[in-house]
Amino acid sequence: METLTQNKPQDYYEAWKALERTKPGIRIREAAKVLGLSEAQLLATTLSNDCVRLEGDWQQMLKAFKSLGYVMSLTRNDACILEHKGSFQKVSTFGNESHAMGTVIGPIESRVFFKHWHVAFAVVQEKRGRILKSIQVFDKAGDAITKIYLQNQSNEKAFYELVNTFRAKVQSPEVHVQPYNDEDFTEEIDRESFLQDWASLKDTHDFFPMLRKHKVDRFHALKLAVEKYTYQIERSAIQQILEVAAQQKLPIMIFAGNRGNLQIHQGKVRTIRLLERGHTGVEQWLNVLDPEFNMHLRLDLVDTAWVVKKPTQDGIVTAVELYDADRRLITQFFGLRKPGIPQKEDWTQLVEGLARL
Repeated sequence: METLTQNKPQDYYEAWKALERTKPGIRIREAAKVLGLSEAQLLATTLSNDCVRLEGDWQQMLKAFKSLGYVMSLTRNDACILEHKGSFQKVSTFGNESHAMGTVIGPIESRVFFKHWHVAFAVVQEKRGRILKSIQVFDKAGDAITKIYLQNQSNEKAFYELVNTFRAKVQSPEVHVQPYNDEDFTEEIDRESFLQDWASLKDTHDFFPMLRKHKVDRFHALKLAVEKYTYQIERSAIQQILEVAAQQKLPIMIFAGNRGNLQIHQGKVRTIRLLERGHTGVEQWLNVLDPEFNMHLRLDLVDTAWVVKKPTQDGIVTAVELYDADRRLITQFFGLRKPGIPQKEDWTQLVEGLARL
């Protein structure tokens, strides 16, 4: 289908509705891709009393999420979705401008990077006979950062108070989007020096600063450390990780997100299901379907799976990391641990037993 990037919001809306008639049930994110637009651009075409554009101090908005009470927090990238039900129990923000960050601790756990928060909407929509109320945040490319959905137990009054507080003065249906430029990485790395720094890691949080120091992207770093700190495993091992963790009642950590939000699961998983669906081709979805936590992972978009080991003051921390065909990180799996406590031996044994590529 012809893209609509030079057209007006009304044209976007009409093309979207025409697409829905040919593909009933198509999700807004999928429709945007078919039309050559962003999700934020499509959503903005619905501005009315049931869709309100928001603006203001994003740090204060994050703190206001606490007032909503019990909600569902959804964070995703193209291949992985995490959904947690609970409250924004403890919210902290720090830094300013491009260095502004936030942490959410509790039933909903996330790390927030405000420099990527570009536009937000409060949305009330009917879906399959239900009225859904949500706050949806997008980055400058128009991709969703996070969505907060009210539940039956949520504080609906606080939702409308939040909307009134952050309602944009101009309710424009136009959203100007801008693609992100690739970061400036180099392929010419002093491997020996890089691996020496890797060996000197004291904490897993030191890993990203090490990558920046050497101007190396994460995927290239794994290749540089092959057979010393990393190795590839079969993609089929991903389902095995979840099924064994469920059988052994082994608490794990799952990290997934995007530029503006990293959502984290900490705890046990129970119900694991592999399903196929999709409007075009076959999408393979590996799911965790638990009462307070859902994960939806598109296995068909996983290009490589890696075991990654990082030295720390508490011993070696072992992770499994998944990447797509564009070398972008999809999600990470860890054995649940806290600072000062070594990783559980059960997790290490599980990973060591996975089939190498």
